[in-house]
Amino acid sequence: MSAPSASADSPPPDGSPDTVEAAARATRSLQGLSPELTSRVPQLLEAMRSVGTGLELHITLDRICETAAELADAHYAAIGVVDEDGEGLSDFVYHGIDGATAERIGRLPDGHKGLLGALIHQPRTLRLADLSADPRSCGFPAHHPPMRSFLGVPIRVQGEIFGNLYLTEKRDGAEFNDYDVHMVRVLATEAGIAIGNARLYEAAKQRERWIDGSVAVTTALLSGSDAEEALSVVAEQARHLSDSAAGIVLLPDDEGGMEIVAVSSDEPNGALGVIVPPESRIVADLLEGEAVFIDDAASDPRIMTEIARAYGPVMMLPLQSDGRVLGTLVTPRARGARPFSEAERTLATQFASQAALALMMAEAQRDRERLAVYEDRDRIARDLHDLVIQRLFATGMMLESAQRRSVVPEVQVGVGRAVDELDVTIQEIRTAIFALQQGPAEAPSGLRTRVLREINMAAVPLGFKPSHHFVGPVDAVVGELTGKNLIAALREALSNAFRHAQAARIDVVVDSTVVLPDGQHGVRLTVADDGVGIAEGGRRSGLKNLKRRAESLGGDSWYGPGIGEEGGGTKVVWEAPY
Repeated sequence: MSAPSASADSPPPDGSPDTVEAAARATRSLQGLSPELTSRVPQLLEAMRSVGTGLELHITLDRICETAAELADAHYAAIGVVDEDGEGLSDFVYHGIDGATAERIGRLPDGHKGLLGALIHQPRTLRLADLSADPRSCGFPAHHPPMRSFLGVPIRVQGEIFGNLYLTEKRDGAEFNDYDVHMVRVLATEAGIAIGNARLYEAAKQRERWIDGSVAVTTALLSGSDAEEALSVVAEQARHLSDSAAGIVLLPDDEGGMEIVAVSSDEPNGALGVIVPPESRIVADLLEGEAVFIDDAASDPRIMTEIARAYGPVMMLPLQSDGRVLGTLVTPRARGARPFSEAERTLATQFASQAALALMMAEAQRDRERLAVYEDRDRIARDLHDLVIQRLFATGMMLESAQRRSVVPEVQVGVGRAVDELDVTIQEIRTAIFALQQGPAEAPSGLRTRVLREINMAAVPLGFKPSHHFVGPVDAVVGELTGKNLIAALREALSNAFRHAQAARIDVVVDSTVVLPDGQHGVRLTVADDGVGIAEGGRRSGLKNLKRRAESLGGDSWYGPGIGEEGGGTKVVWEAPY
């Protein structure tokens, strides 16, 4: 049978064709054909039934490829999904090539040239006896299996081109015939219906996931976590929902640029604390509340940081609520990954707006809680000063009077020691009062002083003052970013000890002379207690926070036995490079 090189494939009417009518119209094309073709109708009907099974889009595409290859007796089948711009392929699903061969071939076709590109711009049925002889063919990459016979059929979903179904290398070296063309065209029509259903299902599931993610972020932010933890939650959820390589949150800095303050990624990338300079055009757009979408960060001239150039497609979304830009949410994908679809961009933008609103609500809630804490601290400070110190002072005066009246030397010595202890206690209480009356803006800049302040602050709820020890030139070598995170880690460890450990003794050590496993010089914080230890199956969210904070800086955190008898209690270790 002679095989024409190409035949037109007229599109269905505009609008969304009824499913039954579309299938009936395609099947009527079989009427009046030869018995040989008619005998293959049961096979076609079984193929149509198989294609229409299931709702997962990628599984549906795989099934279409496999079914089409069996129906046309072809070695290989593939579907090229046309991208939103109609200029290339956003996805390429294939059948017949094993994983090892596909890995040797390398990058999948992008549809920008060759026969695949021609079918994108001229979507019609195309049949070739030898595709290598076609002038539009651009050849195959290395390790690609040989292919000669070719059949390409467009797939339409609701009247719009979705992609093309390709079949190559008919078995026994034959060419694709008219029977194959008719059968595959009918299958392509049914495939369009199945793909349309799968796309609707996937879009609904995708919206559901983003809504669930927004709810999770709002719940986490309003549950009382601190600001840094709240931003980490936003970064982690955005990364997961957008199927990105990382989730990053940036906040405006004092110089007009933006600083990376939260990172969620499988691989530590040293991004935390990086400043995007104010000269960047992207920063100006983001601070104006405009979203920025980048197809390839590695080649975009607007990118000014080396970290960003390690990625491919990127969404940069302002965290904006009520006209106020709180920061920016960035979700980059790996180099060579598929671009973000229009639906993903819309859902991510809505998520960023919801996250910004939740951040503002959480900030207002923390302000109320902070005000309540400050009021309570003022009351405690007044009570300590007006009641406790006065009583201790009066007790000391009574003891001194008793000491003078006593004629027993041992009693005089003992009472003298008690008076000295009272003086020390009064000094420690006055230190605690001073710490209680300090606001966050009054915190000294020295790391050693900030550590002491946290220890004195913890002494009030604990009922005793943790011991402390510094090793090395802490203030001189530890940078601001690492120091800020070390203080947050110390606060978390002391808080955990107060809430769970029931400890009578806590030792704090800050050592700036350690060498980390990778050879870098770093600082190590150790907080050990003699309490009850960590219960089996107990919550470890605080310990996970410490580990995540350390890993974001290139460090680590772990815990082990404490300083109680036979290793009782808990020892928490946190370390990071300078």
